[in-house]
Amino acid sequence: MIATMKKLLLSSLMSLTIAAAFSQQGYNIGITLKPFKNEKIYLGYYYGKLKALADSVVLDANSKGTFNGKTALPGGIYFIVSPSKQILFELLLDKEQHFAIDADSTQLPSGVVFKGSKDNTLFQAYTKFANQTGMAIGKANGELATATNKKPVEERIKKLNDQMQHYRDSLVNKHPESLLAALLQAMKEPVIPPAAKHPGGKYDSNYAYRYFKDHYWDGVEFNDDRLVRTPFFESKLDKYYDRLVSPDPDSIKPEVDYMLLYARSGKEMYKFLLVKFVQQYINPKYMGQDAVFVHLFEKFINTGEAEFFTKEYKDYMTRRAYSLMANQLGLPAANMKMVDTANKPANLYDVKGEMTVICFWDPTCSHCKEVVPKVDSIFQAKWKAEGIKLYGVMVDGGRDLWTKYIRDNNLKDWIHVYQLPSEAEAEQAAGQASYRQLYDVFQTPLLYLLDKDKRIVAKKLDYLQLDEIINLKLKKSNTN
Repeated sequence: MIATMKKLLLSSLMSLTIAAAFSQQGYNIGITLKPFKNEKIYLGYYYGKLKALADSVVLDANSKGTFNGKTALPGGIYFIVSPSKQILFELLLDKEQHFAIDADSTQLPSGVVFKGSKDNTLFQAYTKFANQTGMAIGKANGELATATNKKPVEERIKKLNDQMQHYRDSLVNKHPESLLAALLQAMKEPVIPPAAKHPGGKYDSNYAYRYFKDHYWDGVEFNDDRLVRTPFFESKLDKYYDRLVSPDPDSIKPEVDYMLLYARSGKEMYKFLLVKFVQQYINPKYMGQDAVFVHLFEKFINTGEAEFFTKEYKDYMTRRAYSLMANQLGLPAANMKMVDTANKPANLYDVKGEMTVICFWDPTCSHCKEVVPKVDSIFQAKWKAEGIKLYGVMVDGGRDLWTKYIRDNNLKDWIHVYQLPSEAEAEQAAGQASYRQLYDVFQTPLLYLLDKDKRIVAKKLDYLQLDEIINLKLKKSNTN
Protein backbone atom coordinates (compact mmCIF):
# COMPACT_ATOMS: atom_id res chain seq x y z
CA MET A 1 0.00 0.00 0.00
CA ILE A 2 2.78 2.38 1.00
CA ALA A 3 4.79 1.43 -2.10
CA THR A 4 1.74 2.08 -4.28
CA MET A 5 1.21 5.50 -2.67
CA LYS A 6 4.89 6.35 -3.26
CA LYS A 7 4.54 5.44 -6.91
CA LEU A 8 1.41 7.56 -7.22
CA LEU A 9 3.10 10.47 -5.45
CA LEU A 10 6.19 10.15 -7.68
CA SER A 11 3.97 9.96 -10.74
CA SER A 12 2.07 13.06 -9.62
CA LEU A 13 5.29 14.97 -8.97
CA MET A 14 6.62 14.00 -12.39
CA SER A 15 3.36 15.12 -13.98
CA LEU A 16 3.54 18.43 -12.18
CA THR A 17 7.17 18.89 -13.22
CA ILE A 18 6.35 18.13 -16.85
CA ALA A 19 3.32 20.43 -16.72
CA ALA A 20 5.39 23.20 -15.16
CA ALA A 21 8.09 22.78 -17.79
CA PHE A 22 5.47 22.77 -20.55
CA SER A 23 3.80 25.86 -19.13
CA GLN A 24 7.15 27.68 -19.17
CA GLN A 25 7.72 27.09 -22.86
CA GLY A 26 7.58 30.12 -25.10
CA TYR A 27 6.93 33.50 -23.54
CA ASN A 28 4.04 35.01 -21.62
CA ILE A 29 4.37 38.63 -20.49
CA GLY A 30 1.28 40.10 -18.93
CA ILE A 31 1.18 43.89 -19.00
CA THR A 32 -0.95 46.62 -17.51
CA LEU A 33 -0.07 49.91 -19.17
CA LYS A 34 -2.05 52.92 -18.02
CA PRO A 35 -3.67 55.07 -19.26
CA PHE A 36 -3.97 53.27 -22.65
CA LYS A 37 -7.25 51.42 -23.22
CA ASN A 38 -8.46 49.50 -26.27
CA GLU A 39 -5.25 50.44 -28.08
CA LYS A 40 -2.40 48.42 -29.57
CA ILE A 41 1.02 48.47 -27.92
CA TYR A 42 4.18 46.74 -29.05
CA LEU A 43 7.12 44.72 -27.77
CA GLY A 44 10.26 45.76 -29.64
CA TYR A 45 13.92 44.78 -29.63
CA TYR A 46 17.31 46.03 -30.75
CA TYR A 47 19.30 44.31 -33.48
CA GLY A 48 22.61 46.12 -33.54
CA LYS A 49 21.78 49.71 -34.42
CA LEU A 50 18.38 48.73 -35.78
CA LYS A 51 15.08 48.48 -33.95
CA ALA A 52 12.33 45.98 -34.77
CA LEU A 53 9.02 44.74 -33.38
CA ALA A 54 8.66 41.27 -31.89
CA ASP A 55 4.98 41.26 -30.91
CA SER A 56 1.91 43.40 -30.31
CA VAL A 57 -1.22 43.26 -28.21
CA VAL A 58 -4.44 45.27 -27.96
CA LEU A 59 -5.01 46.40 -24.38
CA ASP A 60 -8.50 45.91 -23.00
CA ALA A 61 -10.71 48.44 -21.21
CA ASN A 62 -8.67 47.87 -18.03
CA SER A 63 -5.36 48.63 -19.80
CA LYS A 64 -4.40 44.94 -19.66
CA GLY A 65 -2.95 42.64 -22.30
CA THR A 66 -0.51 39.77 -22.77
CA PHE A 67 2.41 39.27 -25.12
CA ASN A 68 2.68 35.54 -25.71
CA GLY A 69 4.10 33.03 -28.13
CA LYS A 70 4.95 29.33 -28.31
CA THR A 71 8.64 29.94 -28.96
CA ALA A 72 10.86 31.75 -26.48
CA LEU A 73 12.25 35.07 -27.67
CA PRO A 74 16.01 35.44 -28.10
CA GLY A 75 17.66 37.03 -25.09
CA GLY A 76 18.56 40.71 -25.09
CA ILE A 77 17.27 44.20 -24.34
CA TYR A 78 13.66 44.74 -25.39
CA PHE A 79 11.35 47.73 -25.04
CA ILE A 80 7.69 48.61 -24.77
CA VAL A 81 6.30 50.85 -27.50
CA SER A 82 3.24 53.07 -27.11
CA PRO A 83 0.33 53.21 -29.59
CA SER A 84 1.99 56.31 -31.09
CA LYS A 85 5.20 54.27 -31.68
CA GLN A 86 7.22 55.89 -28.89
CA ILE A 87 9.62 53.77 -26.83
CA LEU A 88 8.43 53.99 -23.23
CA PHE A 89 10.86 51.82 -21.27
CA GLU A 90 13.30 48.93 -21.64
CA LEU A 91 13.26 45.44 -20.17
CA LEU A 92 15.48 42.38 -20.22
CA LEU A 93 14.52 39.03 -21.69
CA ASP A 94 16.60 35.96 -21.05
CA LYS A 95 15.62 32.67 -19.38
CA GLU A 96 12.70 34.25 -17.49
CA GLN A 97 9.98 34.91 -20.04
CA HIS A 98 6.89 34.37 -17.90
CA PHE A 99 6.30 37.48 -15.79
CA ALA A 100 4.11 40.55 -15.47
CA ILE A 101 4.57 44.29 -15.85
CA ASP A 102 2.50 46.98 -14.17
CA ALA A 103 3.26 50.43 -15.57
CA ASP A 104 1.92 53.94 -15.87
CA SER A 105 3.29 55.82 -18.87
CA THR A 106 2.68 59.17 -17.16
CA GLN A 107 5.07 58.31 -14.32
CA LEU A 108 8.10 56.88 -16.10
CA PRO A 109 10.64 55.63 -15.25
CA SER A 110 9.50 55.16 -11.65
CA GLY A 111 6.03 53.99 -12.64
CA VAL A 112 7.13 50.51 -13.74
CA VAL A 113 6.88 47.41 -11.55
CA PHE A 114 8.05 43.93 -12.63
CA LYS A 115 6.50 40.87 -11.00
CA GLY A 116 8.15 37.47 -11.25
CA SER A 117 11.30 38.64 -13.05
CA LYS A 118 14.53 38.75 -11.07
CA ASP A 119 16.42 39.94 -14.16
CA ASN A 120 14.25 43.01 -14.52
CA THR A 121 14.13 43.78 -10.81
CA LEU A 122 17.95 43.76 -10.90
CA PHE A 123 17.99 45.83 -14.10
CA GLN A 124 15.58 48.37 -12.66
CA ALA A 125 17.62 48.81 -9.47
CA TYR A 126 20.80 49.26 -11.50
CA THR A 127 19.13 51.75 -13.85
CA LYS A 128 17.87 53.80 -10.90
CA PHE A 129 21.31 53.88 -9.28
CA ALA A 130 23.04 54.69 -12.58
CA ASN A 131 20.62 57.55 -13.31
CA GLN A 132 21.01 59.07 -9.86
CA THR A 133 24.81 58.77 -9.94
CA GLY A 134 24.97 60.10 -13.49
CA MET A 135 22.92 63.16 -12.52
CA ALA A 136 25.22 63.77 -9.56
CA ILE A 137 28.31 63.52 -11.79
CA GLY A 138 26.71 65.88 -14.31
CA LYS A 139 25.96 68.40 -11.60
CA ALA A 140 29.51 68.18 -10.27
CA ASN A 141 30.96 68.67 -13.76
CA GLY A 142 28.87 71.82 -14.06
CA GLU A 143 30.26 73.11 -10.76
CA LEU A 144 33.80 72.26 -11.87
CA ALA A 145 33.67 74.75 -14.73
CA THR A 146 33.17 77.72 -12.38
CA ALA A 147 34.83 76.47 -9.18
CA THR A 148 37.82 78.47 -7.91
CA ASN A 149 39.03 75.50 -5.88
CA LYS A 150 38.60 72.55 -8.25
CA LYS A 151 40.23 69.83 -6.15
CA PRO A 152 37.24 69.07 -3.83
CA VAL A 153 34.91 68.89 -6.85
CA GLU A 154 37.30 66.63 -8.75
CA GLU A 155 37.57 64.37 -5.71
CA ARG A 156 33.75 64.22 -5.50
CA ILE A 157 33.52 63.28 -9.19
CA LYS A 158 36.15 60.57 -8.71
CA LYS A 159 34.29 59.21 -5.69
CA LEU A 160 31.02 59.06 -7.66
CA ASN A 161 32.71 57.29 -10.57
CA ASP A 162 34.31 54.82 -8.15
CA GLN A 163 30.90 54.17 -6.55
CA MET A 164 29.40 53.51 -9.97
CA GLN A 165 32.17 51.09 -10.88
CA HIS A 166 31.98 49.36 -7.51
CA TYR A 167 28.22 48.89 -7.96
CA ARG A 168 28.77 47.33 -11.39
CA ASP A 169 31.60 45.08 -10.22
CA SER A 170 29.57 43.95 -7.23
CA LEU A 171 26.59 43.15 -9.43
CA VAL A 172 28.77 41.12 -11.83
CA ASN A 173 30.34 39.19 -8.94
CA LYS A 174 27.00 38.42 -7.27
CA HIS A 175 25.12 37.54 -10.47
CA PRO A 176 27.80 36.34 -12.93
CA GLU A 177 25.38 34.33 -15.10
CA SER A 178 22.80 37.09 -15.42
CA LEU A 179 22.13 38.95 -18.64
CA LEU A 180 22.78 42.23 -16.85
CA ALA A 181 26.28 41.04 -15.87
CA ALA A 182 27.01 40.18 -19.51
CA LEU A 183 25.76 43.61 -20.58
CA LEU A 184 27.87 45.45 -18.02
CA GLN A 185 30.97 43.50 -19.03
CA ALA A 186 30.35 44.32 -22.68
CA MET A 187 29.84 48.04 -21.97
CA LYS A 188 32.95 48.31 -19.82
CA GLU A 189 36.02 50.00 -21.29
CA PRO A 190 39.61 49.35 -20.17
CA VAL A 191 41.19 51.78 -17.73
CA ILE A 192 44.77 52.51 -18.80
CA PRO A 193 47.23 52.21 -15.90
CA PRO A 194 48.73 55.47 -14.59
CA ALA A 195 51.98 56.67 -16.16
CA ALA A 196 54.03 55.41 -13.20
CA LYS A 197 53.11 51.84 -14.18
CA HIS A 198 54.14 52.24 -17.82
CA PRO A 199 57.50 50.78 -18.93
CA GLY A 200 60.23 53.01 -17.54
CA GLY A 201 57.79 54.76 -15.22
CA LYS A 202 56.83 57.35 -17.84
CA TYR A 203 53.72 57.72 -19.98
CA ASP A 204 54.09 55.68 -23.16
CA SER A 205 51.42 56.32 -25.80
CA ASN A 206 52.25 53.06 -27.61
CA TYR A 207 51.91 51.09 -24.38
CA ALA A 208 48.62 52.88 -23.61
CA TYR A 209 47.26 52.01 -27.07
CA ARG A 210 48.33 48.36 -26.82
CA TYR A 211 46.90 48.03 -23.31
CA PHE A 212 43.55 49.54 -24.32
CA LYS A 213 43.30 47.36 -27.44
CA ASP A 214 44.40 44.16 -25.69
CA HIS A 215 41.81 44.61 -22.93
CA TYR A 216 38.99 46.10 -25.04
CA TRP A 217 37.03 42.84 -25.20
CA ASP A 218 37.75 41.60 -21.68
CA GLY A 219 34.71 39.75 -20.35
CA VAL A 220 32.94 39.67 -23.74
CA GLU A 221 31.93 36.28 -25.14
CA PHE A 222 31.56 36.44 -28.92
CA ASN A 223 29.27 33.42 -28.88
CA ASP A 224 26.80 35.20 -26.57
CA ASP A 225 23.84 35.76 -28.90
CA ARG A 226 22.18 38.06 -26.36
CA LEU A 227 24.65 40.86 -27.15
CA VAL A 228 23.27 41.14 -30.68
CA ARG A 229 20.00 42.43 -29.25
CA THR A 230 21.49 45.44 -27.49
CA PRO A 231 21.81 49.07 -28.61
CA PHE A 232 25.52 49.33 -27.80
CA PHE A 233 27.35 46.21 -29.04
CA GLU A 234 27.51 47.26 -32.70
CA SER A 235 28.79 50.73 -31.74
CA LYS A 236 31.49 49.11 -29.60
CA LEU A 237 32.41 46.92 -32.57
CA ASP A 238 32.60 49.96 -34.89
CA LYS A 239 34.81 51.84 -32.43
CA TYR A 240 37.21 48.89 -32.29
CA TYR A 241 37.67 48.67 -36.06
CA ASP A 242 37.63 52.43 -36.63
CA ARG A 243 40.07 53.43 -33.90
CA LEU A 244 42.07 50.41 -32.77
CA VAL A 245 42.61 48.21 -35.84
CA SER A 246 44.90 49.37 -38.63
CA PRO A 247 42.82 49.89 -41.81
CA ASP A 248 45.04 47.71 -43.99
CA PRO A 249 43.44 44.35 -45.00
CA ASP A 250 46.25 42.23 -43.49
CA SER A 251 45.46 43.72 -40.06
CA ILE A 252 41.69 43.37 -40.42
CA LYS A 253 41.61 39.75 -41.61
CA PRO A 254 42.90 38.09 -38.40
CA GLU A 255 40.56 40.25 -36.32
CA VAL A 256 37.42 39.23 -38.22
CA ASP A 257 38.61 35.60 -38.33
CA TYR A 258 39.01 35.49 -34.55
CA MET A 259 35.55 36.92 -33.91
CA LEU A 260 33.79 34.72 -36.46
CA LEU A 261 35.50 31.50 -35.40
CA TYR A 262 34.68 32.28 -31.75
CA ALA A 263 31.07 33.13 -32.64
CA ARG A 264 30.43 29.93 -34.63
CA SER A 265 29.38 28.06 -31.49
CA GLY A 266 26.54 30.57 -31.19
CA LYS A 267 23.92 31.24 -33.82
CA GLU A 268 22.72 34.84 -33.93
CA MET A 269 26.13 36.40 -33.21
CA TYR A 270 27.87 34.51 -36.01
CA LYS A 271 25.17 35.51 -38.46
CA PHE A 272 25.21 39.12 -37.25
CA LEU A 273 29.00 39.47 -37.48
CA LEU A 274 29.34 37.84 -40.89
CA VAL A 275 26.55 39.95 -42.39
CA LYS A 276 28.06 43.11 -40.88
CA PHE A 277 31.57 42.36 -42.11
CA VAL A 278 30.34 41.48 -45.60
CA GLN A 279 28.35 44.70 -45.87
CA GLN A 280 31.25 46.73 -44.50
CA TYR A 281 33.91 45.38 -46.86
CA ILE A 282 32.07 44.50 -50.06
CA ASN A 283 31.95 48.25 -50.78
CA PRO A 284 34.54 49.49 -48.28
CA LYS A 285 35.29 52.96 -46.99
CA TYR A 286 39.00 52.67 -47.79
CA MET A 287 40.70 51.52 -50.97
CA GLY A 288 41.92 47.94 -50.87
CA GLN A 289 39.70 46.79 -48.02
CA ASP A 290 37.60 44.80 -50.49
CA ALA A 291 40.37 42.20 -50.01
CA VAL A 292 38.74 41.52 -46.64
CA PHE A 293 35.46 40.68 -48.38
CA VAL A 294 37.26 38.35 -50.79
CA HIS A 295 38.84 36.66 -47.75
CA LEU A 296 35.44 36.28 -46.06
CA PHE A 297 33.97 34.84 -49.23
CA GLU A 298 36.72 32.25 -49.63
CA LYS A 299 36.86 31.22 -45.96
CA PHE A 300 33.24 31.39 -44.82
CA ILE A 301 30.74 31.98 -47.61
CA ASN A 302 32.03 29.71 -50.37
CA THR A 303 32.69 26.89 -47.90
CA GLY A 304 29.05 26.39 -46.94
CA GLU A 305 29.29 28.20 -43.59
CA ALA A 306 26.81 30.94 -44.48
CA GLU A 307 23.67 29.17 -45.59
CA PHE A 308 21.49 31.83 -43.96
CA PHE A 309 22.09 34.20 -46.89
CA THR A 310 19.36 34.18 -49.52
CA LYS A 311 20.22 32.59 -52.85
CA GLU A 312 19.92 35.97 -54.57
CA TYR A 313 22.34 37.68 -52.18
CA LYS A 314 24.75 34.74 -52.27
CA ASP A 315 24.74 34.90 -56.08
CA TYR A 316 25.46 38.64 -55.85
CA MET A 317 28.36 38.06 -53.43
CA THR A 318 29.76 35.34 -55.67
CA ARG A 319 29.75 37.65 -58.69
CA ARG A 320 31.36 40.47 -56.71
CA ALA A 321 33.96 38.17 -55.15
CA TYR A 322 35.12 36.80 -58.50
CA SER A 323 35.21 40.33 -59.91
CA LEU A 324 37.25 41.63 -56.99
CA MET A 325 39.67 38.70 -57.02
CA ALA A 326 40.90 39.90 -60.42
CA ASN A 327 41.66 43.50 -59.41
CA GLN A 328 43.29 43.43 -56.00
CA LEU A 329 45.97 46.04 -55.32
CA GLY A 330 49.40 44.90 -56.47
CA LEU A 331 48.08 42.38 -58.99
CA PRO A 332 48.65 42.74 -62.74
CA ALA A 333 45.64 44.41 -64.34
CA ALA A 334 43.70 42.28 -66.81
CA ASN A 335 44.43 43.10 -70.42
CA MET A 336 41.57 44.68 -72.38
CA LYS A 337 41.17 44.00 -76.10
CA MET A 338 39.74 47.29 -77.33
CA VAL A 339 39.63 49.45 -80.44
CA ASP A 340 40.01 53.21 -80.77
CA THR A 341 37.67 55.73 -82.41
CA ALA A 342 38.87 54.54 -85.84
CA ASN A 343 38.20 50.89 -84.88
CA LYS A 344 41.92 50.13 -84.82
CA PRO A 345 43.29 47.80 -82.08
CA ALA A 346 44.30 49.66 -78.92
CA ASN A 347 44.77 47.03 -76.22
CA LEU A 348 45.68 48.08 -72.69
CA TYR A 349 49.03 46.28 -72.66
CA ASP A 350 50.08 48.07 -75.85
CA VAL A 351 50.10 51.35 -73.90
CA LYS A 352 53.57 52.37 -72.78
CA GLY A 353 53.96 54.91 -70.03
CA GLU A 354 55.39 55.59 -66.58
CA MET A 355 51.86 55.10 -65.25
CA THR A 356 48.45 54.57 -66.80
CA VAL A 357 45.15 55.99 -65.60
CA ILE A 358 42.12 54.00 -66.76
CA CYS A 359 38.87 55.94 -66.84
CA PHE A 360 35.72 53.90 -67.38
CA TRP A 361 32.97 56.29 -68.44
CA ASP A 362 29.67 56.72 -70.29
CA PRO A 363 28.83 59.85 -72.37
CA THR A 364 25.19 59.65 -71.24
CA CYS A 365 26.02 59.43 -67.51
CA SER A 366 25.36 62.72 -65.69
CA HIS A 367 28.09 62.10 -63.12
CA CYS A 368 30.55 61.30 -65.95
CA LYS A 369 29.67 64.58 -67.63
CA GLU A 370 30.69 66.35 -64.43
CA VAL A 371 33.86 64.35 -63.69
CA VAL A 372 35.38 63.54 -67.10
CA PRO A 373 36.17 67.21 -67.98
CA LYS A 374 37.90 67.57 -64.60
CA VAL A 375 39.96 64.44 -65.26
CA ASP A 376 40.90 65.89 -68.64
CA SER A 377 41.90 69.21 -67.06
CA ILE A 378 44.35 67.63 -64.61
CA PHE A 379 45.63 65.33 -67.36
CA GLN A 380 46.32 68.25 -69.71
CA ALA A 381 47.78 70.48 -66.99
CA LYS A 382 49.90 67.92 -65.16
CA TRP A 383 49.68 64.20 -65.82
CA LYS A 384 50.58 64.32 -69.52
CA ALA A 385 53.87 66.10 -68.79
CA GLU A 386 54.67 63.49 -66.15
CA GLY A 387 54.52 60.70 -68.72
CA ILE A 388 51.15 59.37 -67.59
CA LYS A 389 48.84 57.85 -70.18
CA LEU A 390 45.06 58.22 -69.97
CA TYR A 391 43.18 55.16 -71.24
CA GLY A 392 39.50 56.08 -71.55
CA VAL A 393 37.09 53.15 -71.85
CA MET A 394 33.58 53.84 -73.15
CA VAL A 395 31.32 51.52 -71.14
CA ASP A 396 27.87 52.50 -72.44
CA GLY A 397 26.17 55.22 -74.43
CA GLY A 398 26.81 54.16 -78.01
CA ARG A 399 29.64 54.94 -80.41
CA ASP A 400 28.08 58.03 -81.99
CA LEU A 401 27.34 59.80 -78.69
CA TRP A 402 30.79 58.80 -77.44
CA THR A 403 32.71 60.29 -80.36
CA LYS A 404 30.52 63.41 -80.31
CA TYR A 405 31.27 63.99 -76.61
CA ILE A 406 34.99 63.57 -77.28
CA ARG A 407 34.88 66.19 -80.06
CA ASP A 408 32.62 68.63 -78.21
CA ASN A 409 34.79 68.55 -75.07
CA ASN A 410 38.12 68.44 -76.93
CA LEU A 411 39.34 65.35 -75.07
CA LYS A 412 42.61 65.15 -76.96
CA ASP A 413 45.65 62.96 -76.26
CA TRP A 414 43.52 60.36 -74.45
CA ILE A 415 43.69 56.81 -75.71
CA HIS A 416 39.94 56.54 -76.36
CA VAL A 417 38.74 52.94 -76.67
CA TYR A 418 35.65 50.75 -76.61
CA GLN A 419 34.93 47.06 -77.06
CA LEU A 420 33.54 45.85 -80.36
CA PRO A 421 30.22 44.02 -79.95
CA SER A 422 31.71 41.06 -81.79
CA GLU A 423 34.53 40.84 -79.23
CA ALA A 424 32.05 40.93 -76.34
CA GLU A 425 30.00 38.17 -77.99
CA ALA A 426 33.10 36.02 -78.56
CA GLU A 427 34.09 36.39 -74.90
CA GLN A 428 30.62 35.39 -73.76
CA ALA A 429 30.53 32.38 -76.10
CA ALA A 430 33.91 31.21 -74.77
CA GLY A 431 32.77 31.64 -71.15
CA GLN A 432 35.41 34.29 -70.50
CA ALA A 433 35.00 37.05 -67.94
CA SER A 434 34.19 40.45 -69.40
CA TYR A 435 36.25 43.53 -68.62
CA ARG A 436 33.30 44.74 -66.52
CA GLN A 437 33.68 41.69 -64.29
CA LEU A 438 37.47 41.85 -64.24
CA TYR A 439 37.46 45.52 -63.21
CA ASP A 440 34.27 45.40 -61.13
CA VAL A 441 32.66 48.08 -63.26
CA PHE A 442 29.16 48.43 -61.86
CA GLN A 443 29.05 52.22 -61.87
CA THR A 444 30.70 55.06 -63.76
CA PRO A 445 32.92 56.99 -63.78
CA LEU A 446 35.53 54.62 -62.37
CA LEU A 447 39.27 55.32 -62.15
CA TYR A 448 42.23 52.93 -61.85
CA LEU A 449 45.94 53.72 -61.61
CA LEU A 450 48.48 51.23 -62.99
CA ASP A 451 52.26 51.31 -62.76
CA LYS A 452 54.54 50.90 -65.78
CA ASP A 453 54.24 47.10 -65.51
CA LYS A 454 50.43 47.40 -65.45
CA ARG A 455 50.11 46.41 -61.79
CA ILE A 456 47.20 47.97 -59.91
CA VAL A 457 48.40 50.81 -57.69
CA ALA A 458 45.03 52.40 -56.83
CA LYS A 459 41.38 52.03 -57.77
CA LYS A 460 37.94 53.52 -57.25
CA LEU A 461 39.26 56.88 -56.04
CA ASP A 462 38.32 60.33 -57.29
CA TYR A 463 40.75 62.17 -59.57
CA LEU A 464 42.17 64.36 -56.77
CA GLN A 465 42.92 61.34 -54.58
CA LEU A 466 44.48 59.65 -57.58
CA ASP A 467 46.65 62.71 -58.14
CA GLU A 468 47.91 62.53 -54.55
CA ILE A 469 48.98 58.92 -55.09
CA ILE A 470 50.64 59.83 -58.40
CA ASN A 471 52.60 62.57 -56.59
CA LEU A 472 53.75 60.12 -53.93
CA LYS A 473 54.77 57.52 -56.52
CA LEU A 474 56.72 60.07 -58.58
CA LYS A 475 58.41 61.50 -55.48
CA LYS A 476 59.44 58.04 -54.37
CA SER A 477 60.68 57.20 -57.86
CA ASN A 478 62.75 60.40 -58.04
CA THR A 479 64.21 59.75 -54.57
CA ASN A 480 65.30 56.26 -55.58
